[in-house]
Amino acid sequence: MSSPTDPIVVWHDHSVSRADRELQNGHRGCVVWFTGLSGCGKSTVANVVDRHLFERGVRTYLLDGDNVRHGLNATPQMLAERYGTEFGKRFGLGFGQQDREENIRRVGAVAQLMCDAGLVTLTAFVSPYRADRDAVRATLAAGDFIEVFVDAPLEVCEARDPKGLYQKARAGQIKDFTGIDAPYEAPIEPQLVLKSAEFSPEALAAEVLRYLTEAGKLNVS
Repeated sequence: MSSPTDPIVVWHDHSVSRADRELQNGHRGCVVWFTGLSGCGKSTVANVVDRHLFERGVRTYLLDGDNVRHGLNATPQMLAERYGTEFGKRFGLGFGQQDREENIRRVGAVAQLMCDAGLVTLTAFVSPYRADRDAVRATLAAGDFIEVFVDAPLEVCEARDPKGLYQKARAGQIKDFTGIDAPYEAPIEPQLVLKSAEFSPEALAAEVLRYLTEAGKLNVS
């Protein structure tokens, strides 16, 4: 319950609407949410999609899991180096379940703003918990959240291990690592399933582009 000294927070309508921005852009805003195990190819495919859309004149932005951890969702240690230990403890995000939930909540809020600005917003996050992804979907209008499950077997992801994370998790150097000692909850009804162990990033990106086209996201009619 708010106290008498709490500020009153109200929503302010903008003079430029989302429809205005989409008309200027020539396409719809949406959030394309790539999810899957570490090493499954989320970032790789999302970057290929981003490049193709950019070359077609579509206004996009890619929110990548590692990149966001350098600023918006920095770890306690990273924030402590600049702002002090107490600040880092209060505002930094680690990798436990609650911190991961907050990580995705913040990313979802940013993605919503970008979607409202008429951008095709691509996100590449493990986002292991179904409830967190569903919570982001619930903040968006119907059809704006496009869940893309980048599906690769654990053994394939572990064999790739581009950052050496699985090796460290197996050695006990990383705790609560998704797929090893923490769960990954696969989407039940994603808009797309990409078999990244079977097809090239270009072929998978083509599937995403085809979906966006058929869903009417790449034009304003």
